[in-house]
Amino acid sequence: IKSDFINNMTHELKTPLATISLAIDALTNEKVIHDTDKIKIYSSMIKEENKRMNKQVEKILQAARLEKEEIKLTLQKLDAHQIISKVAHNLALQVQEKHGAIELHLAATDSVIEADEVHFSNIIFNLLDNAMKYSTEAPKIVVETLKHGNGMFTIKIRDNGIGMDKETQQRIFEKFYRAHTGNIHNVKGFGLGLSYVKAIVDAHDGKIKVESAPGKGSLF
Repeated sequence: IKSDFINNMTHELKTPLATISLAIDALTNEKVIHDTDKIKIYSSMIKEENKRMNKQVEKILQAARLEKEEIKLTLQKLDAHQIISKVAHNLALQVQEKHGAIELHLAATDSVIEADEVHFSNIIFNLLDNAMKYSTEAPKIVVETLKHGNGMFTIKIRDNGIGMDKETQQRIFEKFYRAHTGNIHNVKGFGLGLSYVKAIVDAHDGKIKVESAPGKGSLF
């Protein structure tokens, strides 16, 4: 558990720290420093990412309990579209740094779901963060939502990344599994993100699956 905690904390806190660093650089830019609106935007981004780091610490403690199935959800009615938009906004700066974009096609007619706000936000964050990291070119990430007649709410997250073969697809939700990704070993991580995502989706009685092919990107 201690080892999981350290690995998780290192991996999960790097991204918000990077966003905070970029936002601070932007705040000290001559063009921004006299623009009140931009200062407000970057300040709120720093505040949000700081809150995310606090939430991540709690999530990491929860992740250590997953093996024992001790995860406790605080279920409440949430607007999924609002959370998806917020997470996408907080990652936008890093995606733009890579000359990429996140497109949102939130078409579900009813976006109210019953979920744990912290864990649901983390699911979206982990999937978008992976989509960004595993792109060798400018990342193009598309997020869609659909509401089905049976009451099921579907979120699709598609990327133009390196993709993966069938064997990797079968194993990516295992704890500590990391695919051999050729020349993309600059991607940091400990193979904990997707096992966490799967555990939380399961805890919500949901389902997660992936469609992918090498060089063709992935759809979660």
